[in-house]
Amino acid sequence: MDSLTGLQIEAINSDAKPFLKWAGGKQKLLDEYDKYFPTHFNHYFEPFVGGGAVFFHLWNIGKFSKEVFLFDSNKELINTYRVVRDKIEELITAISVHKKKHNKDYYYKIRSLDRKNIYLNNVERAARTIYLNKTCYNGLYRVNSKGQFNVPMGSYKNPSILYEEVLRTASKALQIAHIECMDFREIVDYTKEDDFIYFDPPYKPVSKTSSFTSYTSDKFNDKDQKALAYIFNELTRKKCLCMLSNSYSPLILELYKDFRIEIVRTNRSINSNPDGRGDIKEVVVLNY
Repeated sequence: MDSLTGLQIEAINSDAKPFLKWAGGKQKLLDEYDKYFPTHFNHYFEPFVGGGAVFFHLWNIGKFSKEVFLFDSNKELINTYRVVRDKIEELITAISVHKKKHNKDYYYKIRSLDRKNIYLNNVERAARTIYLNKTCYNGLYRVNSKGQFNVPMGSYKNPSILYEEVLRTASKALQIAHIECMDFREIVDYTKEDDFIYFDPPYKPVSKTSSFTSYTSDKFNDKDQKALAYIFNELTRKKCLCMLSNSYSPLILELYKDFRIEIVRTNRSINSNPDGRGDIKEVVVLNY
């Protein structure tokens, strides 16, 4: 895994990008983030991989020379990443079936599978995740307290359910990645000096109406934000290179007051209150 020269050369001529819609995805911020990424680092870790925009971007520009570790606590998401990496052609075939059958009744039938205890193999689970992601309201990932997906169908005339080349290019990029379902608190045991860790956790809500989704059955709350800040400090003591994205909020500013904090502006399109959408401030926290 330490010798990736061929993969990197190939990556420079590729256009890998997220294959899932993702609330809070960083695709629009990548050009601004470029100036914050470390010039050199050893291994790369992303404990909240989400849509993977930063990973795919760094792969495109040939930043990786050693192992890559992509983690998340969302079991369905991690399964989907693994299937994209390991069984891409089987996955494309399975998604194409959903594409042909898509309508309102079919959407809710597929959505209800996690309520009916119906067994699906890993490829079928991944195809279901991608299909629901591409056809649900705003590409949200939200589950109830039982971990059941509960987002209504979106109002799309012709949803783009299957982009084969996007999936194949993502699969190529993911060949260099270790992909695990893991809590962010475990990352300290895996990292060493000069490793680069990018954190993109569920954001601290800036208002009561800006948080109406639950990423897993356990919500990411203030206690988790404080635990993440502790991990950030622990990694700093290990001389790791850490970068974190979060909302511009009093709690986040307080938790990371001893570190370099940069302000970026982005456009928020998902909020239950229209007044809470539009151009907003976010923070990028750096320990280097």
